[in-house]
Amino acid sequence: MEKMEKGYFVHPTAVVDEPVEIGDQTQIWHFSHIMPGAKIGRNCIIGQNVFIASGAILGNNIKVQNNVSLYDSVVLEDAVFCGPSMVFTNVFNPRSFISRKKEFRKTLVKRGATIGANATIVCGNTLGEFAFIGAGAVVTKDVPDHALVYGNPGKVKGWVCQCAEEIIFRSGKALCKACGKRYQKGRHGVRLV
Repeated sequence: MEKMEKGYFVHPTAVVDEPVEIGDQTQIWHFSHIMPGAKIGRNCIIGQNVFIASGAILGNNIKVQNNVSLYDSVVLEDAVFCGPSMVFTNVFNPRSFISRKKEFRKTLVKRGATIGANATIVCGNTLGEFAFIGAGAVVTKDVPDHALVYGNPGKVKGWVCQCAEEIIFRSGKALCKACGKRYQKGRHGVRLV
């Protein structure tokens, strides 16, 4: 790896258009393109062939794998994982002959969420904290915290711990067998106790 002259690393084949905000220890790899105005936090890894638009905002400790585009109005909170070739959309009803740039819908991915390879996230939705979107899923509505979602259309099929292991609820309570964290499920969703 080349030295980090600005506090972050940019591979020689990547393009970073100024002005941008990029945090310390972030790495931007081969053939990626960061547009002016993009905001990227500390200690992020931006894989090969990633596009980050001017209005995209990325928190800290994020991993964006190869071949992902983060368009305007996509916001990733801290510690989000975007799997290879997953897709964010930005217009709900696109047509090539109608400009809808003023109709971009915000997509929010909350802290600790994982999006699997080749998943599609339809714009205008929120993915909850520590949600886990399975590979190839098509998300068409909001996803609750800790939800395990897969399929097309994506549906909640279970629940996951912060450590990404599946948790099973009995009488509204769950214990993660992998890390020992305890959860409670009620009318307002799943929470750590």
